[in-house]
Amino acid sequence: MKSFSERITDALIADGLLTQKQLQEIVDIQKKQGGRLLKLLQERQVVSEQDMMIGLARCLKTPPITLPKMHVPSEIAELIPKEMAQMYKMVPIARVGKKLYVAMADPLNVLAMDELRRDRPNMEIIPLITTEKAVGDFLNASSSQVKEGIDEILRDVDLSDIEIAKDKQEEINLDKLVESSEEAPVIKLVNLMLVQAIKDRASDIHIEPFEKQLRLRYRIDGVLYDSTAPPKSIQSALTSRIKIMSTLDIAERRLPQDGRFRIKIAGRDVDLRVSVLPTIHGEKIVLRVLDKGTLNTNLENFGLDPDDLAKFKQAIDAPHGMMLMTGPTGSGKTSTLYAVLTQLNTPDVNIVTVEDPVEYQMLGINQVQVKPDIGLTFAGGLRSILRQDPDIVMVGEIRDSETADIAVKAALTGHLVLSTLHTNDAPGAVARLVDMGIEPFLVSSSLLMVCAQRLLRKICPHCKETMQVPPEVIKRLGLIPEEVATSSFYRGHGCGRCKETGFMGRMAILEVLSISAALRDQILHNTSAQAIRDVALKEGMKTLKMAGLNKAKLGLTSLDEVLRVTGNV
Repeated sequence: MKSFSERITDALIADGLLTQKQLQEIVDIQKKQGGRLLKLLQERQVVSEQDMMIGLARCLKTPPITLPKMHVPSEIAELIPKEMAQMYKMVPIARVGKKLYVAMADPLNVLAMDELRRDRPNMEIIPLITTEKAVGDFLNASSSQVKEGIDEILRDVDLSDIEIAKDKQEEINLDKLVESSEEAPVIKLVNLMLVQAIKDRASDIHIEPFEKQLRLRYRIDGVLYDSTAPPKSIQSALTSRIKIMSTLDIAERRLPQDGRFRIKIAGRDVDLRVSVLPTIHGEKIVLRVLDKGTLNTNLENFGLDPDDLAKFKQAIDAPHGMMLMTGPTGSGKTSTLYAVLTQLNTPDVNIVTVEDPVEYQMLGINQVQVKPDIGLTFAGGLRSILRQDPDIVMVGEIRDSETADIAVKAALTGHLVLSTLHTNDAPGAVARLVDMGIEPFLVSSSLLMVCAQRLLRKICPHCKETMQVPPEVIKRLGLIPEEVATSSFYRGHGCGRCKETGFMGRMAILEVLSISAALRDQILHNTSAQAIRDVALKEGMKTLKMAGLNKAKLGLTSLDEVLRVTGNV
């Protein structure tokens, strides 16, 4: 009995699409280097993808499908997760009762069929044949998630409601944008990208130029996701539109530029910070979305346990001293300090900040933007602030020994100083200050509290399910097997609402190091991070990993996410 490959090659020869000589040449190649015969026929361009599809369809008695001519409703496209569709090159095209019709580039892929049946156990899967190129083009150009998201936006938001909010300092000239009718689609496209970002809770929009295409990505809950990109042909117009909105120099294409602008969507103000970076294929643009509506200004909502919350409040209620937030870029340090400033912002205190850049503009707080090119550095700004009779000072970041020295002395002379520092954990901040040249007795006297922070993704409530904890995760997190047996842990399966990620939103976890008398004594005699950590743990400090595990036990996040975020601390 002939194999399936032989039956197909016989059909191709019968149709005059393949000669016996060509087949023998490919068989010889297969013997030397291995591989699938049918795949080699296409790779060597002996048989076209379209002809191979017809041959497969005839031998399998499965109808071929022309995907480009089909309209697939979003509710059907969502029946197969996007990652699975891309991995196995398949697209759901119709559902009739309990039958799901799926166009596949390789209907003989047993793994794909098995995984699809596991994902949709209550449906009968009916495979149809199409080409691999047709599936790839369909998934790239007609991404159901993006289309569904944009359709929702267009139903909910009138694009004419999006306007540039005009500040006195940042008046935006719109005349250049409407000089010709060709610019109208670009304006609409930029508006659509901004609305999509806000609708998806994105924190950043990345527009990246490559040789023959543009790439558009949104950072959602700390992870970048691809989206349908604009055509390469409008790259210059797109860049110019964003530059004009940000009051940047359109003619300057060789140097990096930074700007910002504000948009209004349905009466809601959203600030956007813009960074333009020249690359070999054009200018890469990153827009940071600063939405005050998503800013958490209530300390009670940070999810701290009662003991840590009490220590936190005690530190910010102190008349003077220094409070530091530590962690990598994007861990929410500045947002936490804004929440603290909101709590402290009363008419009887003078609050002044020096930031780079000023992310959120807050009423009642005097905010200074660092401008190193004209000599206004953190250290210079801080010196001037101290002559402004402040009660509370926030320094965006302690980057050098000069800023650290001024900040510590300000904390010792009657000011409450808030700042951030780049260290992995809370005890490491003490060692970092000493490394910067601050005397241990000054660090011991000035510090009130150090908090290390990370952001964990929250499990999507719509597809939350219990999970069995793998042994390697138990080992890496240092869990006790009995503890795992008596606790329930969860994960997100992935659904349309969370874009198949299993996560929706983020929450902070904090490692709160309150400087006690014992710790002050320790800092005076030994400033190594490990020695300070040992004393703090004896006094009941919860590490970032412990805080993350508590969130996992409460069913708020997954163990994999805790491991991803706290694996190195």
